[in-house]
Amino acid sequence: MEKHNRRKFLKSTGIGLAAGAIAPRILALETTVLKASHLPVNEPFELGLASYTTRAFTLEQTISMTQRLNLKHICLKSFHLPLNASESECKAASDKIKAAGIDFYSAGVIYMNKKEEVDQAFNYARACGIRIIVGVPAIELLSYAETMIKQYNIMLAIHNHGPGDLVYPTVPGIYEKIIQLDERMGICMDIGHTVRLDRDPIAELNQCFDRILDIHVKDVDKRSADGTTVEIGRGVIDIPGFLKEVKRLNFNGIISFEHEKDEKDPLPGLAESVGYVKGVLASV
Repeated sequence: MEKHNRRKFLKSTGIGLAAGAIAPRILALETTVLKASHLPVNEPFELGLASYTTRAFTLEQTISMTQRLNLKHICLKSFHLPLNASESECKAASDKIKAAGIDFYSAGVIYMNKKEEVDQAFNYARACGIRIIVGVPAIELLSYAETMIKQYNIMLAIHNHGPGDLVYPTVPGIYEKIIQLDERMGICMDIGHTVRLDRDPIAELNQCFDRILDIHVKDVDKRSADGTTVEIGRGVIDIPGFLKEVKRLNFNGIISFEHEKDEKDPLPGLAESVGYVKGVLASV
């Protein structure tokens, strides 16, 4: 594996060094945006936030943290906008996110075990004006979900959840179930859960690339079921190798950070992770 100096990455973006200083001020919701380098202009993909990261915080606080990390896209979890929100509530939240300069591109993970839950997910997505549902539909509902994709022209990216997931544990397993269905039904690849099964995310990215619609990026401390999220660059995943392959394949979607660690104080670790990834992208 190519070795990368993590101090160099953090220094190159200025994010990692600032993380400790900004953490005590999260709840103040200051409007100052953390100064961070943009991706090189030739990057085919962009970076975002999966708001499961900020599950202990409000939508307003989540927006503020997203701005301060200079992330321009968000995949919103129902903690921040309930699935049973009215159409007017969905529009108000969407307008608030857009006014902050953030692209509300996706929502999830949304579980769908009944037809009514599939209907709810697509109506919610339509009301929010998003492009992708990150979801987990029951296998027997895949055909029904396909009809909804065609009706609404909204993509559905099925999320792999690794060890303990009896339905969609692996990316290739999802691929096999959907390959004959509408191409707008694809995969949200979570590389942390992939590695927790001791599988190779680079190989699986290549194997299933034509159906990868979205990517959730994180790092984990072990290649086993008990592996947990750590700051990107501190764990066992070959993040530089994965990102290099994503660039080579010209992935044109969003890579969203899902930092599951430190639920009550995620910003320092998230900022360090963003800095590391931006440093890698500037050097590969």
